[in-house]
Amino acid sequence: MAESRISAYEAMFVASQSEAADFSGLIDHINTLLERAGAELVAMQKWDERRLAFEIDKQRRAVFILTYFRAPTESIARLERDVRISERLLRALVVRADHLTEEEMLAFDAREELKTEAKLRAERAAKEAEAEQSKVQVLSAEEAARAKAEQQAADEPEAADRADEHGDQDGSEEVEASAEKA
Repeated sequence: MAESRISAYEAMFVASQSEAADFSGLIDHINTLLERAGAELVAMQKWDERRLAFEIDKQRRAVFILTYFRAPTESIARLERDVRISERLLRALVVRADHLTEEEMLAFDAREELKTEAKLRAERAAKEAEAEQSKVQVLSAEEAARAKAEQQAADEPEAADRADEHGDQDGSEEVEASAEKA
């Protein structure tokens, strides 16, 4: 069996901002795609989060993840196919990076920062969900108070009607007396 040639590659993965909400899941997904291609990840970093020049799948903004890895040359077509099939990634560009040394690639490694950002995004999402939940609870309490007030307002005319039915003549005598004076 012929020995496969392993080369260095640079890949830019583009993901929508909605997918970046689950940032750690996005990073894990990219790692899974690279593992399936038999790649050895050398470095990974978040390159940027910016507005796209044109819409891709109705998305106007995206997150760009830059990776450097070593992989067999025949597995790159499989990696590109997996990216096209992936629903989590909008696009990817994979180019050879044989001109870079291992040290130059490692200089771009920011995996610890990615973990920190994923943690911060998860915390922010949890706080937003908690704030939304408390907002829903406040609205529910306000709706309950409003419904109770409406019920009380609806009950008051019924109480007045019942009082008239039981012979409460005070209100009608005053009306008759004022009518006679006029």
